[in-house]
Amino acid sequence: MKAPIRLWVVAWAVLALVFSCIREYQPASVSTSPKLIVEGQVTDQPGPYTVRLTRTADYSIRSINLLEEGATVILADDAGNRETLLEQAPGGTYRTRPGGLQGVAGRRYTLTITTRAGKQYQSSAELLTAAPPITRAYAEYRAEPLALTRSEVSGWDVYIDTKDPETPGNFYRYEWTNYQDTASCATIIDDVRTGAYHDLRCCTPCWEINRCYNCLNVNSDVNINGKTLSRQFIMRVPYTSRKTYYLEIEQQAISKGAYDFWKRVRQLTQNVGGLFDAAPAVSDGNLRCISDPAEPVFGYFSATGVTVVPLLVNRRNAPGPPDVSRPAIFRVPPDPCAVCENTIYRTPNRPRWWVD
Repeated sequence: MKAPIRLWVVAWAVLALVFSCIREYQPASVSTSPKLIVEGQVTDQPGPYTVRLTRTADYSIRSINLLEEGATVILADDAGNRETLLEQAPGGTYRTRPGGLQGVAGRRYTLTITTRAGKQYQSSAELLTAAPPITRAYAEYRAEPLALTRSEVSGWDVYIDTKDPETPGNFYRYEWTNYQDTASCATIIDDVRTGAYHDLRCCTPCWEINRCYNCLNVNSDVNINGKTLSRQFIMRVPYTSRKTYYLEIEQQAISKGAYDFWKRVRQLTQNVGGLFDAAPAVSDGNLRCISDPAEPVFGYFSATGVTVVPLLVNRRNAPGPPDVSRPAIFRVPPDPCAVCENTIYRTPNRPRWWVD
């Protein structure tokens, strides 16, 4: 009996030794001093205008950009007009007053930032150029094959046509905003395990807002100077409902500096996928640290001319049922209604071209 016991003791000791050698791998994080990131623009459309300030954090799986709170942010033009932006809760976002300074084509605009720590930053002067009108906006239905299946995904490709000015050196960026009326202003989770839920109806008319938050759609007149720019792709409308898809399309006239910046950012985001892709490089903007010229500053402040047109896409005649992701569920009798809060994702304000 002693031999089996001895073998068992030896085996246990070996296992204990093996597992005692296992250590959780903790990759070393790269520590860098926080750098300022600036996002914002002034346009020739009525404000308010928004500037967002953040700081980079250490590169790790837990890193996030930190809000830059308590800064003094001043927007000024070359005609002597200036306005100090108001910081918005929870901090890091600064906004002009309603009815405050408005961008005017032909003027140059500068952003000046003084942080709570006393560091000063300034953008280069940006010339605001009026955007040419969009002559036509249209949508074309197309069934797109679904990868690795025999199915197709219905949708509508949206394009615009525009006439480029005769003068060379025009640069454009394209953005869009979708508004969709909604009856639900809040969702209550009834059972976390099963995912059961119900919705609360809005107390007032309400619209969900969907924007292209990461649009990197830019173009120039290098090849079409003074001619018509046709079939400029804007976005693809999904077939998620038979309701009319309400779209506001922006054509932005931007500076060459802004065009080069966004083009580099687009290349940067496309070059991070494979082992042999080019290594990402820092994309320089138009801001500098006056207090410490050697300190890099990220982001871009632009002066932008904007043309906006609406487009109502009819989705009623598409083949097959729409791809509804999450239907609204209301109780009977109804619960108390929920307020439609005015945020970047939802608004009680009727879109200007909305048709009931």
